[in-house]
Amino acid sequence: MATEFGKNLTVTTTPIPGLIVLDLPVHGDSRGWFKENWQRQKMTATGIDLPDFGPVQNNISFNDAVGTTRGIHAEPWDKYVSVATGRIFGAWVDLREGDTFGAVYTTEIDASKAIFVPRGVGNSYQTLEPDTAYTYLVNDHWSPAATYTFLNLADETAAIDWPIPLDTVEISEKDKNHPRLADVIPMAPKKILVTGANGQLGRALRDEFGDHPWIDYTTRDDLDLTSPDLPAARRWRDYGTIINAAAYTRVDTAETPDGRTDAWAANVTAVAALARIATENGITLVHVSSDYVFDGTKTGPYAPTDPVSPLGVYGQTKAAGDAIVSVVPRHYILRTSWVIGDGPNFVRTMVSLAQRGINPTVVNDQTGRLTFTTDIARGLKHLLERNAPYGIYNVTGSGEPQSWAEVAAEVFAVTGHDPQRVTGVTTEQYFASATGPIAPRPRNSVLDLGEIEATGFHPTAAADSLSRLFSS
Repeated sequence: MATEFGKNLTVTTTPIPGLIVLDLPVHGDSRGWFKENWQRQKMTATGIDLPDFGPVQNNISFNDAVGTTRGIHAEPWDKYVSVATGRIFGAWVDLREGDTFGAVYTTEIDASKAIFVPRGVGNSYQTLEPDTAYTYLVNDHWSPAATYTFLNLADETAAIDWPIPLDTVEISEKDKNHPRLADVIPMAPKKILVTGANGQLGRALRDEFGDHPWIDYTTRDDLDLTSPDLPAARRWRDYGTIINAAAYTRVDTAETPDGRTDAWAANVTAVAALARIATENGITLVHVSSDYVFDGTKTGPYAPTDPVSPLGVYGQTKAAGDAIVSVVPRHYILRTSWVIGDGPNFVRTMVSLAQRGINPTVVNDQTGRLTFTTDIARGLKHLLERNAPYGIYNVTGSGEPQSWAEVAAEVFAVTGHDPQRVTGVTTEQYFASATGPIAPRPRNSVLDLGEIEATGFHPTAAADSLSRLFSS
């Protein structure tokens, strides 16, 4: 070990995605040695994608004899492996669904090395010295309900070159009888929970993500986000992502006493419950927000970093939800505007009026861009798949901003009707005859798309989405 003293911390990737080898600084003298086996701040700041995986349990497996052989077990949690004393030959096999299923990596580990093993990668080792203490941190507590995946140590496809022949070492009967690779059922990804699955965005998310055993699409009927029993409603450690597409969106009704209560319950109380669950279980929380968090007085597009200043109850609840989600360690907040999807919306209303021969008056002093739910779903999936930096992103259609009256005229035109039938009026004129509460609207709803475009995602031009809607 003396030759290893004083080296710098280095981190190396492997052919198995997420499997990361660490060379650890070991300090010692004639009395012995010392190392920082897991130092969160230093190790997550190496520049390599070593996650802050949140260990909750530390285990030690002590092995008396040379040649003790264990594995290959893939567990539904992340593992950080090292050796306190002795030396091992380690072998790891990717047993996750995907292109790298069956990939193998081997290396020797002594007290100066560690390896981060992501969920679903099979882990095994063979001791090369007596009295070897094999240690590992895990980010979930053992559970009899957990799902494991196993591979036979002698699998011919993996073809692991064990330094000590397997027929000469002690192996448990369980390990001897694990399946060959061709018979292994790959470990599915961590689960995704989608709330509000029957809404316009929820339906677009289903189309984008598809139906898979590891995706739960839920509605209030099967998962009440305001229930005090929510923390026990799922085994949350099995989930990697919660996509919160549920929201109270009736902006005018939110100004009534009952509406205010309902809006705060759905947009704040429920969001706080999800945020608590996400934080406690290391889950990525994706939250969909709104241009209504701004007062619309800014000249030019709103950036994600602009201070919020909501005008009405709906906007206040969305701003409060954003603030809650922002403190979840792993979060994406997607702010959007003027949403159009599969359900009642402004475009459908204009089409109906055009077809019925009605000439509408439409507000011409509110400016923004239409956002189709297909773009929100695509952008959301893009952020997750790219592991984009956590934070706030604006997602709207791209192109030149328009007023509602201009959008209405365009709808008339693309459906073969005379756009001159649309008359523009001010917001005050439009609501002059209203009998119930009217929520204040931001006059400027244009959101800056720079942050999400920097990740490689480019929203569709709103005009193109509108034309495509009527050409399909």
